[in-house]
Amino acid sequence: MQKHSMSSAARPPLKWVGGKRRLLNHLLPRLPAGKRLIEPFVGGGSVFLGSSYENYVLGDANEHLIELYQAISEKPESLCAIAEELFVEENLSSERYNQLRGMFNTEHNPKVRGALFLYLNRFGFNGLCRYNKAGKFNVPFGRPSRVPRFPRDEILAFALKAKTATFVHGDFTEVMMAAKLGDVVYCDPPYLDRDNAASFKAYSATGFDLTRHRELAECAKKLAASGIPVAISNHDCIAARELYADADIHTFYARRSISAAAERRGDVAEILAIFR
Repeated sequence: MQKHSMSSAARPPLKWVGGKRRLLNHLLPRLPAGKRLIEPFVGGGSVFLGSSYENYVLGDANEHLIELYQAISEKPESLCAIAEELFVEENLSSERYNQLRGMFNTEHNPKVRGALFLYLNRFGFNGLCRYNKAGKFNVPFGRPSRVPRFPRDEILAFALKAKTATFVHGDFTEVMMAAKLGDVVYCDPPYLDRDNAASFKAYSATGFDLTRHRELAECAKKLAASGIPVAISNHDCIAARELYADADIHTFYARRSISAAAERRGDVAEILAIFR
């Protein structure tokens, strides 16, 4: 069994809805052993940071996320120099936030856009990453009571580990089907709706519907049939149980706190489905 460094896992540089940092003790011991981990939905990167594979392929359909990770991996100090200037008192207002969000949506320089993405993530509402149908980032100001701490240590730790990683902007199908024997695939897609509640899935302008979940399950079965294990996280719900009927299913509880209403937060049942 592969040994992973849960206790020494670096904190992710981004806040991320559905981030797996709190679930590493459930996930990492159950991930299959292999030389390279492929993540088609890398998100906040907690599994990457906490696991101990020799190499990684980290993909996501969110171009801005991959662009930021590439900037961190290539020139972390350069990115920090630009981004840290945004973490100041004068940018702690709704008006200034909206200005900088508008700049982000029109910026063409990848390094500047990466710095703005980091600012929006820390100053925006609940660390959400959400886009409208035109592909414009539209998360409102989060009204933090003070200037958020700049995550320099997290950025530098990510950059250090990223020496073992390749970052890919693309659809999960492309990222998954490039897997080879010896690889392990871990998927953390936008979740299916729970049986009695909706899930957040606006990570991109196109969304992620049931058809895409079916496509993901089919990709997992194909890879497993060729000797490449695939693990998928999701809500424990009827739809997920049906989609992953051919997999080994592990159940546990996760604390969720995305809702603005306290009564809608709490422990939610999740599953890790492993196709072998």
